[in-house]
Amino acid sequence: MPLSSYTVLDLTIARAGPSAVRLFSDWNARVIRIEAPLHVNDAPTVTGQRTGSDEQNLHRNKRSLGIDLKQPEGQALFMKLVKQADILVENFRVDVKQRLGIDYETVRAVNPRIIYGSISGFGQDGPYSTRPGVDQIVQGMSGMMSITGLPGQGPVRAGVAICDTAAGMFLGQGILLALLHREKTGEGQWVHTSLLEAMISKLDFQAARYTMDGEVPEQVGNYHPTQVPMGMFESADGLVNLAASSPKMFKNFCETLDALHLLDEDDFATPQKRRKNRVAMNAAVNEITRQFTTSTLVEKLNAVGCPCGPIQNVGEAFEDAQVRHLEMTKVARHASLGEISLVRSPINLSNVTQEAEFHHAAPNVGEHTDEILLEFGVSEKQIAIYRKSGVI
Repeated sequence: MPLSSYTVLDLTIARAGPSAVRLFSDWNARVIRIEAPLHVNDAPTVTGQRTGSDEQNLHRNKRSLGIDLKQPEGQALFMKLVKQADILVENFRVDVKQRLGIDYETVRAVNPRIIYGSISGFGQDGPYSTRPGVDQIVQGMSGMMSITGLPGQGPVRAGVAICDTAAGMFLGQGILLALLHREKTGEGQWVHTSLLEAMISKLDFQAARYTMDGEVPEQVGNYHPTQVPMGMFESADGLVNLAASSPKMFKNFCETLDALHLLDEDDFATPQKRRKNRVAMNAAVNEITRQFTTSTLVEKLNAVGCPCGPIQNVGEAFEDAQVRHLEMTKVARHASLGEISLVRSPINLSNVTQEAEFHHAAPNVGEHTDEILLEFGVSEKQIAIYRKSGVI
C-alpha cells in the first residue's frame, strides 16, 4: 500500500484532525493514536462513545497507545516515539501544545525529518489564534452560512461538518506535499491549516465573485448561483435536480420535453438573458417538469446530455445502484460490536487495490500499548514500570 512505510503519531481529537489522519490510516500507514490513559474504555468523547458510529468511522485502521503526556516520564516516552516517526498530527490550541512540550520546535529538535501537521480553528497566529474553533462557528464567520438556504430565510448551517472535513482534507494534502519535499531535500517541516482558511478556500467561485468583482453572493436556495436553469425542480411525483444551462443543454431540454416555445422566448434566448430573468426561467422550467415523473425526467434528460437526478435521503443514496456498484462500504471487525460496516476511502488507484476489509476497528484507549512500545524497543520490564507509575 502507498503509505505503509510511514509511521504517524496521531494526537488529534474531534473531527478535523482525525479527518486528516484518516487519509493515512486508510492507505495503511502505521497510525498510532496517542491518548491519555482512561479507566473507562467507552467514556464519551466530543464525537461520542468509542463504540459509536462516529468514533468508529473516524478512527478505523488505527492502534491506540495510552500515555500521560502531563508526566515528565510520559513526555520523555513520547519523544522516544517521535525519534522514529515520520509524521505527527495534532489539533491542540497553541498554548496547550507548548504547555505539554510537544510543539513543533521541541519535536523538531528531537527529529529534524519529522512532518508536523497542525489544524486549528483560526490559524497558528493572529488575533483569533487562541480562540477555540468548531465547525459551526467557522461556517458562520467564513460566509458559508450566508449563502446557504432559501432567499430571505436567514443564515443556514450546511448539513455536514464542511469546515472540519475540508480542513482535514487540506492538511492531509499538505502532509503529502511535505513528504514529497522531504524525498528531495531530507528536510521535515511544519504543515498547518485551519478551519477558517479551509472554508474561505472552499467558497471557491463564490469567493472569486467578491475578490474580483466586489460582489457579495447571496442565498439562492436550491438553484445554482450563476447557471440558469440549474437546480431543484418539481416533478409529477416529487422533486428532481437538473442542469440545462449551456446553449446545447437548454436546446436539448426544450426539444426532449416538448417545450419548444421556450426557445422562442427572447428573455430566454441566451445564457446571459436566462441569468437576468432567472425567476421567470425557473418558473417556466417548473411548469414543464411538473408534467413528467422523476424517473421519466432522469431517463429522458440524461439521454440527451442534460444532467438529471432524483433527490434521495442518505439511506436511499447507499442503496442506489451506482453507489452499490462502487462498493462504498467496507467491513471492520470489532471485539464487542462484531462485524461493522464503514465508509471506505473515495480515492481509487489503478495500480493499487484497496484491501477488502479495514484491518482495525477504532481501538479502545490503550488497547495496543504493550505491542506498540515493544515495537519501539521498550522492554517489558520498563513497560511494567511505566504502567505501575500511571505513565501508560
